[in-house]
Amino acid sequence: KFSLLHKQENAHDNALWACTWGRDTEPADPDDANTEPEEENPFDFDKKEPRPKDFIVTGGLDDLVKVWDVREDNTLKLRHQLKGHALGVVSVAVSSDGQTIASSSLDSSMCLWDARSGDKKHLLTFGPVDLWTVGFSPCNKYVISGLNDGKISMYNVETGKAEQTLDAQNGKYTLSIAYSPDGKYIASGAIDGIITIFDVAAGKVVQTLEGHAMPVRSLCFSPNSQMLLTGSDDGHMKLYDVAHSDVVGTLSGHASWVLCVSFSEDGKHFASSSSDRSVKIWDTSERKCLHTFAEHSDQVWGVRYSPGNDKVASASEDKSLNIYYCPPNALV
Repeated sequence: KFSLLHKQENAHDNALWACTWGRDTEPADPDDANTEPEEENPFDFDKKEPRPKDFIVTGGLDDLVKVWDVREDNTLKLRHQLKGHALGVVSVAVSSDGQTIASSSLDSSMCLWDARSGDKKHLLTFGPVDLWTVGFSPCNKYVISGLNDGKISMYNVETGKAEQTLDAQNGKYTLSIAYSPDGKYIASGAIDGIITIFDVAAGKVVQTLEGHAMPVRSLCFSPNSQMLLTGSDDGHMKLYDVAHSDVVGTLSGHASWVLCVSFSEDGKHFASSSSDRSVKIWDTSERKCLHTFAEHSDQVWGVRYSPGNDKVASASEDKSLNIYYCPPNALV
């Protein structure tokens, strides 16, 4: 059954604008002060691998980035409160190994943080209102950000230095970006509704998609990198076949702007959030809505599927962070 597992009221002192999941797959360092050593049981012959630790990162209008550990019972424990931005945090991303967090802010800065220690690794500053969304490359070596002239910049996570710029040629303000899981493509959605797909190795635009007439606030690739899902202020979502740049589906159901979209890890489902205050779960192949959550009292800026395929987190203007159970085998 689809259900609300946990609601973290007042997760920030002001509106939440972004959320994402992280999964720490590395075994914890025994010298890490935050972990208590477990008692060794000499008779435990089927000692299990350490369970991956899931966490959620949120960004808000209060200029803070917060890192929340997800407990066994799905309640949240605040791990870090990261201070480094001077204005609201509009985008957060976590590397796939769960080690590094990137955040971007209305103050035109990007911060890279160590997820475990909470230490700031790099602070990158840009021109006024220059960047909006951040994301990691699948290899975790680069963090990408879209700029206000339609360019995409790639920064080295270790050095914090720009290494490559992809130019959409007279592109408009980039509101959303996504890196394909196979590492080949970067897609960007602009304020004029145009979607650009770049070939990363070639460093050039391979496709321009004109499916939306209004800003594209969110987009993401399917796990097999073959489809691109977009959400727009026009209230619609579109699914594109990346290889042929065809629209394979248009999905309607939200009463207002679609603010965020996210695929499940197996690609069978995706989630969407909207300024109509709802979160919807969709069946990818049938292109139908499976469930609508109406647990927020204001617009829902962020929605993300968990790495484990069965949970979704949402972040809202109402200051709350919600976690839902979404059965991975749900059918229309």
